[in-house]
Amino acid sequence: MLIWAGTDEWRAEVAHVQQGEGRFRATGVQVGIGPVPYRVDYVLETGDAWVTRTLEVTAAGDGWRRSLLLTRDPRGRWTAQGDAAGAVDLPAPGGDTAGLDGAVDCDLGLSPLSNSMPILRHGLLHHGAGAAECTMAWVSVPDLSLHRSSQRYEHLRTTSTGAVVRFSSGDFTADLQVDADGFVVDYPELARLVSGG
Repeated sequence: MLIWAGTDEWRAEVAHVQQGEGRFRATGVQVGIGPVPYRVDYVLETGDAWVTRTLEVTAAGDGWRRSLLLTRDPRGRWTAQGDAAGAVDLPAPGGDTAGLDGAVDCDLGLSPLSNSMPILRHGLLHHGAGAAECTMAWVSVPDLSLHRSSQRYEHLRTTSTGAVVRFSSGDFTADLQVDADGFVVDYPELARLVSGG
């Protein structure tokens, strides 16, 4: 059970992670206030080497609800099914998957959990591990719109409890502290682990 508190604004996330050999299944809840008050519930399942198989996510607030089912088949093809009900000034859920060629991971917005997949797959917990360029299927929260995101992860150093991995995407950079299992302990200006790990 992993619990994160937002550090940029009020937000909380709880994820129950069941780990297997080279894979995990996570069931989580994220609650936040921006850009509108919301609750997000998700189930994330990976296959071998922590490659995304499915992300099923719902978001809800006062008078609105939306959902997204994002899947990646064994041949690397992504599909997205979105649905929305109620009135809220947010982009529509889902989107075009044509630009996701080469992506093996999803990235759920504002959630430190999905950073673990590329860190684990590329062995970035270990000294001298190098760096990895990744294409992600990024899901914006709370609207659940889908976007292509180019991201880079670079091992900076090992620590007594895990490692520090530099994350960058566009002009944004953050040095993530991760534990020995590859889960984020501190994501500057986003979230900090308050229990678990």
